[in-house]
Formats: sequence, C-alpha cells, structure tokens
Amino acid sequence: MERLKKQMEFIIEVDKAKKIIRQTYLADASRKEDDAEHSWHLALMAVLLKEYANEEVDLAKVVPMVLIHDLVEIDAGDTYAYDEAGAATKRERETKAADRIFGLLPEDQGSWFRTLWEEFEAYETAEAKFAHVLDNCQPLLLNDASDGRSWAEHGVKKSQIYKRNEHTGEGSREIWEYMKELVDKHIRLGHVIDG
Repeated sequence: MERLKKQMEFIIEVDKAKKIIRQTYLADASRKEDDAEHSWHLALMAVLLKEYANEEVDLAKVVPMVLIHDLVEIDAGDTYAYDEAGAATKRERETKAADRIFGLLPEDQGSWFRTLWEEFEAYETAEAKFAHVLDNCQPLLLNDASDGRSWAEHGVKKSQIYKRNEHTGEGSREIWEYMKELVDKHIRLGHVIDG
C-alpha cells in the first residue's frame, strides 16, 4: 500500500500541470494552452508522426518522455521560448524541481522518470531529438492556426525561431522543412519579423 500511496500522491501533485499556462494559444485562439494539454498533444503527435523521425525511435520511450518533460514547471514555472533572462536560470530551477517532483514516486519509477527527463534535456538520443522536434513543432503549428497571435504579441523574429530550432532537423528533416515553410508564411503575413 505504501507504493500505491506514493503513486497516487504523485498523480494528484502533477495535476498542477493543468494550471501552468503557456504563451501559446489554442488553435482557435480562444485562450492559452496549459502544460498538460501541451504534453498530451505531443504524445499524440509522437504516435502520428513517428514515420518522420530521422532515425528509428522507440515510442515506449518517446511517449512517456513527452508526457513528463514539463512536469518540472510545476515548481520552476514555464520559461517562454524567447525569454533570455528566464533561460539563464532555467536549468537550476528545473533541476531542483525534478529532485522534488520525481522524488515523490517510488524509487524505481522516480529514477526512471528522472532518467527520461535528463535524456530529454541532454538532446543526444534519437528519442530525445524526436521529442524535441515535437516540443518545438507543436507551438509553431498552434501559432500558425491562431494567425500568429503569440508571435505577434511578443514581437518574435525569424532569427529567434531559427535559433531555438537550430537542432530540430537532427530529429526530423521533413518536419523542420515544413516548419520553415510556416515561418516564411507568417513573415509574409507580418506575424513574424524578418530579422
């Protein structure tokens, strides 16, 4: 019962991910998405888009990786993709959060989740590279669907998008090419600054 109790407490704790509001709007632009919605979307995308990964990937690793990758934001908060000041302290804040949040689980599961999170952060394996493709592509798709609303609000430049995605092609060349077409479209529409 002690193991089950820890698992249930973790399940209740991570419900807080539903309260972490991101800067990306839903496709209909009615409101901004939360971390739980984002992670669910990535898990579905992993299943649907696996064929576009540059290398063979194990969905039994990618799906839990994308489901847990942002749980640290319960404590650390969401750092907007183009927030340079927030990025300076992001790793420290998120590591401390990972210690606490994954530490709530039974040791074997906490260790597994922590290892998956570290793998995602390291961006070295085929699974981590593909998970990052999804994590970077999903907000871009939602920006496209919402007429570039978040990009326009934040005055996002093409150079910022390209810097954030400098390794995206390592996970999926085809998806990165598609993403670049969308960025070019929004430059023409005036939602992204060509700079």
